[in-house]
Amino acid sequence: MSLVINIFKNHKKKFLRLKTIEKAVKRTLKKFKVKKANINLILTDDISVKELNKKFLNHNYETDVLAFRLEDEELDGEIYISIDTAERQSKDYKVSLTNELARLAIHGTLHLIGYKDDTKQEKAEMHKIEDEILLKL
Repeated sequence: MSLVINIFKNHKKKFLRLKTIEKAVKRTLKKFKVKKANINLILTDDISVKELNKKFLNHNYETDVLAFRLEDEELDGEIYISIDTAERQSKDYKVSLTNELARLAIHGTLHLIGYKDDTKQEKAEMHKIEDEILLKL
C-alpha cells in the first residue's frame, strides 16, 4: 500500500496544520479502499486558482478547490486549494481555517476518486462524506 501525499504551500500564510490536511486526504482514500495514490496538494492563492480555472476549465473566476486527475489507471492527481477563499469561507461557516482546508482537501480527493458535484444531490452526497471524515480527524 502506497499513499503518497505531497503538500506544497505557495502562499505567505503561516502556521497551517499541514499534518491535519494530509490526514484528511489519507482518511478519504482509506474510506474508499484506495491502496495506491500519488496526490500533490497545492495550497495557493485566489489569483493562481483563477488562472488554472480559466486555463483548464474555461471558468473566469476564483474557486475554493480544483482537482485534476493526471492518470486514468492509477490515482495520480493534483488538488489546488485557495487559502484566500478558504479563509473567507472559514469565517462565513464559523470554523477554523484548518477545518475548512481539510474539508476542501477531502472534497478535492473525492473529485479525484470520481465524485461529481454538478447537481444538488451530488453536492449533498459529497458534503455528507466530508462531514463523516471531518468528524474522525
